[in-house]
Amino acid sequence: MHDAIFARQREMSPQLYQQVASQIGLDLQQFQKDIVSPGVKSRVDGDAAEAARLGVTGTPGFFVNGRFMSGAKPFESFKQVIDQELARK
Repeated sequence: MHDAIFARQREMSPQLYQQVASQIGLDLQQFQKDIVSPGVKSRVDGDAAEAARLGVTGTPGFFVNGRFMSGAKPFESFKQVIDQELARK
């Protein structure tokens, strides 16, 4: 679902979610229940609150040993941070 939606992120809408759910073979009845479920909403809201508390404002976002890296980064950026963290040990 994630990959299909992000491949068409400029088209995001409830209709697209339904279409993609159907195309990938999700249980559409369960999907409909989950969309309006207070429990699911609570979990999503909790994740969003945690992201805000940690300073994450968008995707992608990564944590390397507690260090936040915002946005798409090349391999070398990750390697540099990982090497720095390994050197601290």
